[in-house]
Parts: sequence; structure tokens; C-alpha cells
Amino acid sequence: MVELTNFRSLGGYATADGQIKKGMLYRGGQIFDLSTQQVTFLRDHLGISRIVDFRSTAERNQYPDSVWQGVDYEPVDVLVDAKKSGVSIEGMINNAGDISQVMLATYARLVTSASAQKGYRQFLTALVADPQPTFFHCFAGKDRTGVAAALILKIAGASDAEIFSDYLKTNQSRKKANEAIIARLADQLTAGQQKALGQALVVDKRYLSHFFETIEQQYGSFANYLKSGLKLAPDFPAEFRRQYIEQG
Repeated sequence: MVELTNFRSLGGYATADGQIKKGMLYRGGQIFDLSTQQVTFLRDHLGISRIVDFRSTAERNQYPDSVWQGVDYEPVDVLVDAKKSGVSIEGMINNAGDISQVMLATYARLVTSASAQKGYRQFLTALVADPQPTFFHCFAGKDRTGVAAALILKIAGASDAEIFSDYLKTNQSRKKANEAIIARLADQLTAGQQKALGQALVVDKRYLSHFFETIEQQYGSFANYLKSGLKLAPDFPAEFRRQYIEQG
């Protein structure tokens, strides 16, 4: 397979009723300045016809996606109203000293903020209304994307073990890219900042746990979060499974 940073399919993950369909849902990091070979892989080999970009306007302008003719490109900024987060490279550097607390707060905002609720509702609704091979991403493909993947897997009926296993794969998948980022910024950062940035570039089980804990605190249950937080129809989970679950 052609190498893309933190790229993987959600197809094949086990659920209560079977497995997630292969060839439909892919997650990863930003696809800025892709090679012809990488574009060909996404467009022709995988047949991806929709890209959902969870990054901010500033991130998209600085590192625009490599899109191709005919692909449906949908920007969905899920943290537009977050005042302080560590999800962009700038945010990681600025908040590197207290990144754990910043990330826990960010994951709570991914539950409670209006932009996150609107963005994830838009994303999930589109998946069901118009099923097609979809690639969704943010900057690193770890936080905003990690939550999106966790939502998909939870709605699909995957186990918590499966959900957290996929989430934590990011740390191995991003290892080479993270080392390159730190090396590129080395002459601009102190040794302490480099170490802190290294910590900021990985995911921690506590972050996603805090996301689900916040859902329980705010909404009482995941089902009520889908209904009252994301404003999804009561039959949405069943319809999602009908579209995206197949027998293994």
C-alpha cells in the first residue's frame, strides 16, 4: 500500500451484528502536497469520492488538501469556537507545557461545543444520507479524527476494546511523521519544548476516555448524546448499521 501518514480503513472492525463494510470509511492526517502516486492510490485504487476535512480555516489555508477533479470536498471545522486547544501544530507548541490538561479540555469541548455538535452531526448525517467511499481527516488524524472514528465505531456496535485499539494505533502510525516534525522545528524550540511537543503529538487513552465520560456527565448515555447533543433521529444508529454493517 502507498504510504500516507496515520492512514487506515475502518472496514473489517467487528461489531455486534457483523463487521464494518470494507472500502467505505478511511481515516488519516492532512493530505497536503501529495505525490501523483498517493493521489492515484486514493482516487483510483480506493475509489475515494468524498473528503471530509475537520481542520480550521487557517489550517486549510496554510496546508490545503491535494484534491482531484470529481471528488466531493467538505470542510467541517469541529473546533471553530474552541479558544484554546492543542489539535493544530501551533496549538501543540503554544500549549506544550500543559498539554495533558489542554487535551482533556479539548476532548470535553468535542462533546459540548456548538461547532463540534454541528460538525459531527453534519458528518454522520452525510454518511447515511449519501453512502460513498469517504476519507475523513484533520491535521494529525488523531484528535478530531480520532473522535469521529470513535463515534462511527460506537454507533456501529464495536466493543470498547476495538474502539480504543483503533484510537491508539495512531501512536505507531504517526511515529515517523512526528519525528520529522520535531526535527524540522528543532532549531526553533528549546529541548524542553521539543520533549513537550513529542508528548503533544501522540494520543493518550485518557483523552478518549474523558470524551466518553463527558458524554455520560452531560447526557446520561451515549444514546441520549446522539439524540439530544447531535440532534440525530432516534432511528439513526439502526440506519447507520443498515448502511455500513455486513456479515463477516
